[in-house]
Amino acid sequence: MLLVLILLGNWQVQRLAWKLDLIDTVATRAYGEPVAPPVAAADPALHDYLRVRLSGEFLHRETRRVKALTELGAGSWLLTPLETPGGSIWINRGFVPMFSEPGDWTEPEGTQVIEGLLRMTQPGGTLLEKNDPQANRWFSVDVAALDRAAGLISTRDYFVDAADIGAAQLDGAAPWPRSGLTKLTFTNNHLIYAITWYGMALLLMIAVAYAIRFQGFARSRPRGHSIS
Repeated sequence: MLLVLILLGNWQVQRLAWKLDLIDTVATRAYGEPVAPPVAAADPALHDYLRVRLSGEFLHRETRRVKALTELGAGSWLLTPLETPGGSIWINRGFVPMFSEPGDWTEPEGTQVIEGLLRMTQPGGTLLEKNDPQANRWFSVDVAALDRAAGLISTRDYFVDAADIGAAQLDGAAPWPRSGLTKLTFTNNHLIYAITWYGMALLLMIAVAYAIRFQGFARSRPRGHSIS
């Protein structure tokens, strides 16, 4: 039990380092000047959450919905490939409600200039729900699987979360999808969790030491004599 508690504390320390690195990465990349996205594969250590700008034409017929839960409620991310001179890149155009239909969504035609955050592919699905391309059920943005489902040839291993296109998007009457909902703030309670696990380990050690000492004291006490 002591070993388990210590390992849990160590795990939270590792999670703390990861979370601090994520916060620093987002602060450094997400709010910088937009740059061109990588030509092919991206390096998570260099490109995740990088602000990028690209242009091309949307292939609306290949749009896919990916399950999402946001501050606006339950629904889907709207993923549409953008045909660029260097090939197709999937764009997360934003959130649409659960029961919305294609007629409720904007479908801009012609060349579009997109600014947003580069995000790495999310293969397979989630811990509890797996992507099912055959049934067109998507729970994560698996770029390779989306390419195969849409019949696209791409060497990318990333997609782009479109940035908010203006305050009018927040109006309840504004058309869908709603962009700019990428989560950029993260809770960080890992230090508290680590202290909790290490504290429990310390209390366990004290309890065991006390039990051993009490048992030794009880054995060392002389037995009383009965009076007849």
